[in-house]
Amino acid sequence: MSALQSLTTNQEIFTVMPRVCPLAISLLLAASPVIAAGESFRDFTPLRGDVGAGSLPEAAPYRLSSPHFSQQMLVARDVAQARRIDSGSYDMQTANENGPDAGRYLFSVFETRQPGIQRTDLRTRTTTTIWTAPAPGSHVAFDACRWTPWGSLLTAEESWSDRGAPTSPYGRLFELTHPLAAPAHIEIRHRSILPRVSHEGLAFDSRHNLYFVDEHHAGHIYKFTSTRPQAPNGDTFFAAGQTFVLRVGDGTVAEATGAARWIPLTDRNGAALPGAVVVIDPNGQTAIDGRATPSLPTFLGTRFDRPEDLEIRTLKDGRQMLFVATTTHHKVFSIDLRNDTVRLFASRDTPDMATGRPAGSAFANPDNLAIDADGNLYIVEDQPGGIEDIWFARDENHDGVAEALGKWASLSTVGAESSGLYFDPFRPDVAYVNVQHPDSGVDRTIMISVSPRSGQ
Repeated sequence: MSALQSLTTNQEIFTVMPRVCPLAISLLLAASPVIAAGESFRDFTPLRGDVGAGSLPEAAPYRLSSPHFSQQMLVARDVAQARRIDSGSYDMQTANENGPDAGRYLFSVFETRQPGIQRTDLRTRTTTTIWTAPAPGSHVAFDACRWTPWGSLLTAEESWSDRGAPTSPYGRLFELTHPLAAPAHIEIRHRSILPRVSHEGLAFDSRHNLYFVDEHHAGHIYKFTSTRPQAPNGDTFFAAGQTFVLRVGDGTVAEATGAARWIPLTDRNGAALPGAVVVIDPNGQTAIDGRATPSLPTFLGTRFDRPEDLEIRTLKDGRQMLFVATTTHHKVFSIDLRNDTVRLFASRDTPDMATGRPAGSAFANPDNLAIDADGNLYIVEDQPGGIEDIWFARDENHDGVAEALGKWASLSTVGAESSGLYFDPFRPDVAYVNVQHPDSGVDRTIMISVSPRSGQ
């Protein structure tokens, strides 16, 4: 994600979007760079070139790759802040994926010096700030946003300190225990059992292991295994559990691929193992330094250069694959969670569907990841509007290595980047994406929909 934005304030603007009926289609993706227009997000003609900064209105900022895709603004930030606290820099988002009124609400977080959480009622198209930090600097840079198996919301801070520097008060994971409640009754709890890192992506597998990363130029990939994985609430889930770091091979080669294993940093109760780096933060809280510890020989983890987002794809045979976007060297990795094998999923060497040649410098700074209803992976670049793209990744044989990449959408908003791409699990023809920190100051949530072909 972007660097921490300065605190500003504003209100919401929202529009009404007519409901599009969910559609299902099963079309084989051809190796040809041109994909026939149809009724699925995967049916598109790959874009070529850049859209150009400021070439499209900010309320409809994407050049889309199919005439059957449409976009409408769902939320827009008002810098006057007449109706609600909204510090901007809209980041990751998720719906309430289970429990009461499942799928009704869309949640997003503010990646600012006074972060907060907003909730959009997709039925009434109203947006409410349900929690905000009590003061600038008390919390910072909410980035992650993930719904839990037991029906709550997780977020976390994208900020932590290097060893030898003054210990940061941040790097914390938080849980909103009742995210559907009225704002006055919203509770946020620090889940201190996790080591401190600069958080971005979070993902649960089918066994309810929680994966997370340290978004750093020498970052790592982690797994938390609760002693009560089927817990009915966060108090029980986070009461005890073990954190591991991923080691590929012997751990000495950065961004290595091949056989991997998970190296424990804590015992089963969450206590630091002997030799792990333990710090006391400025608030007097004791914590495991999740960045420094995997650099020690005993706990050595494989370094990835700025790991950012995480997504898990489940195949028909139940096998699950964890995808990790790493920004600096323009790579996305896949990890087969059944056999812990790491592969390079996509890079600048992956063919561009539009040309058949390696994507090269057109594919830059992969940041966010998202998975549609058909199980296809999308990769969002961290680039300025005008040259920033969302790529579709084709992996027809599901081996964790993409056969090709195709530009699916391009953002034109000056100074902005796309963030939090999320495909609605209850409406396979709808996706949401945030336009973060534009020069105008008006962050937006855009809804992208698929329409049927005429005559259907």
